[in-house]
Amino acid sequence: MNRELCICAEPEGCILKNGELIFYYVGYFSQNIIHAIGDAVRARLENGETPGAVRRRMFSIFVEMAQNIVHYSSEQLPGGHDPGAEIRAGSVCICREDAHYHIICRNPVTSEWAERLRHVLEDLRQMSRDEIRQAYRRQMREGEPEENSKGAGLGLLTIARDSEGPIDFRLEPGSAGDLIFTLKATL
Repeated sequence: MNRELCICAEPEGCILKNGELIFYYVGYFSQNIIHAIGDAVRARLENGETPGAVRRRMFSIFVEMAQNIVHYSSEQLPGGHDPGAEIRAGSVCICREDAHYHIICRNPVTSEWAERLRHVLEDLRQMSRDEIRQAYRRQMREGEPEENSKGAGLGLLTIARDSEGPIDFRLEPGSAGDLIFTLKATL
């Protein structure tokens, strides 16, 4: 792994002094890895005292964040024999602090993609819960716009819809002109 992943290794707020670490992974993500991690996350949540509705929302957010890493992380490995098999670097953390759960992901992104993310996320942070639900329904009916063919708009709407409050994000300087993108959702 290169230096970008070292920056991703400890998302702010993941390792808590008075909280509980539920799940943490840093490395390369692919669809197969998301599936395996999803099984581990699901098992960990089912063995805890997390209510079913919270588990479902938490799992939904985790999947969307992991998918965003696979689609948009600027650090990637060749997909081997399958040209569509993307393998990209990032980290994801699920933790609990008091009565709140936090899901945090972090990965390098290109400066061009960072600007698109910034615009979408700043708009999302200004929307009410009802506006987010309406935008989600509208996006489901209309489909993704062509310039956003991998679905990040719907994924971010899903994260915002399933979170208790506005989602937090940060874009920090990385290396080689890329930025480090951190996204945090709270339940």
